[in-house]
Amino acid sequence: MFIKIRRDTLIILILAFMLILSGRVMSYVSYASSDDTGQGVPIAGVIVKGNDIVPTATIKGLAADVGFRSGSYIQGDTLVTSKRKVPLDGAINNAEIAVSYAAIPGTQIYPITAVDVKVDKITGIVTINVIEDFQAVVVK
Repeated sequence: MFIKIRRDTLIILILAFMLILSGRVMSYVSYASSDDTGQGVPIAGVIVKGNDIVPTATIKGLAADVGFRSGSYIQGDTLVTSKRKVPLDGAINNAEIAVSYAAIPGTQIYPITAVDVKVDKITGIVTINVIEDFQAVVVK
């Protein structure tokens, strides 16, 4: 029933297991402790808050057109995309203007009256707060 293993073979197997395990632990620790971000802080995602009628995909698409999309990264106070480098405050202003022109799909109704875009330079998360006001919308 029992498998017979000599003592020296068992010691070699245990040492090999410990060596492999310690190598894995060292590689994980060295990756976690490195502060090198390479190119910069990548854009991790876009969070949209406050929308009720305008789809989130429309707002995220307009923010992606400005440059807040995967593949872009923040290097200091500059947003670096695949095609250009833009000052971060200019990109935020452009995103606020672009998102304010988000329409309800299939219509020409623009209910977004105020937009606030915030970018976390540490995590790379873009937060877009929108205010939809249908009292100010002119429907023809």
